[in-house]
Amino acid sequence: MARVVVWHVPVTVTGRTTSLRLFRLRDGRRCAVGFSSAGALAELLGPEQAAVELGEPALRALTAPLGVEKLVLDPRLVAAPVVAPAVTAAAAAAAGDPSAGGAARPAAGRPTTRSGAQLQRR
Repeated sequence: MARVVVWHVPVTVTGRTTSLRLFRLRDGRRCAVGFSSAGALAELLGPEQAAVELGEPALRALTAPLGVEKLVLDPRLVAAPVVAPAVTAAAAAAAGDPSAGGAARPAAGRPTTRSGAQLQRR
């Protein structure tokens, strides 16, 4: 009998229910993922990600009824980075952003020049 390689497969646990997590390929098709080690899974999905150990035949048996044919082992990039669209001053003003009226705001990560006493009085 052939030896079955065990994959660490991410799942979602809700109460007593454990569900297989499915992901999407760049072309939009759903896929299941498996990791060769618990460390590889934690590195990509975080240490709090729940997982089960499954062999490839079991994983294929679980995903086949869902129409999922693609299995990805040790994925490095699951999706392209999302880039937020630029917001124009007119669009921000229309959305009710008070800073859109030309009020200067400090750059992110830079301290303001007001002293602590001035901040407390405001």
